[in-house]
Amino acid sequence: MSDTQNQAEICTDCDPQVGSEPVIRQEDPLDKSTFDVPTGGRYPMLVIEYCDRCRWLHRATWMLTELSLTFTPPLIRSTMLVPVAAPEPAGRFRIWLITKPQESKEQGDGTLVWDRKIEDGFPDPKVVN
Repeated sequence: MSDTQNQAEICTDCDPQVGSEPVIRQEDPLDKSTFDVPTGGRYPMLVIEYCDRCRWLHRATWMLTELSLTFTPPLIRSTMLVPVAAPEPAGRFRIWLITKPQESKEQGDGTLVWDRKIEDGFPDPKVVN
């Protein structure tokens, strides 16, 4: 084993103070009691809403993968797929960019990047990029 494999994982992206020492996480990959549960609140966040009755999961996953490979952290820090199955959103396919937490239910916190019904079709990854 090399020295790099023996060292603890160093994550400079998670440190809230700019210019400070990197955070060293002590996590044993074989001991689940040392794992940290991922929490929400990592912004900016990319969200794709899709109609699951229309079976658009694969299209949503493909688009999310393409955008995640193009906009790596810190440009996009988290992603989410949201299946919607109610009568009113039939045919829904929306891509949102959320830059900060929502402060109230009335106040929107995201930017609509693409809506299939408004744009009259599905996006090409080059167009969304």
